[in-house]
Amino acid sequence: MNFEALQRRVERAERLVEGRAEEARGQWQILKSAWRQGWTPLRIVVAGGVTGFLVGRSEPLRAMTGARWLQMVGSISGMIASLQAAAAAEQAEEAAESAEATAPDAQAQGDDSGYAEEPLVDERFDEDPVTAVQPRPAEAATELSER
Repeated sequence: MNFEALQRRVERAERLVEGRAEEARGQWQILKSAWRQGWTPLRIVVAGGVTGFLVGRSEPLRAMTGARWLQMVGSISGMIASLQAAAAAEQAEEAAESAEATAPDAQAQGDDSGYAEEPLVDERFDEDPVTAVQPRPAEAATELSER
């Protein structure tokens, strides 16, 4: 097999991998939307009730001492924080995608508007002199005592 044939074979394999990756992304989006649509409030309540019943039947309260309660509360709070962070990251990703999609339209409208850009910072803001004031004796004494 010569070098050109190997190159064609590799390029064909790369195109196949790219196509499969695009197909997997599309399927993942479909699964994600179906999963979110499937969790209706009634289903969430039923799932919580069934889970609570099963946990209650296993009688975990016998093994729960003070340290175990603290460990469980810490684990649950960490889990909730990570879920909130994941949700915020997903919302940020969707917002970025939305912004990327609307950026060309906004840019085209911005070019045709004819308005001058406003400065981001008021120029008078930098001109104000900063005056240093000596602290009152009580403040100075407190500052020295804290060191």
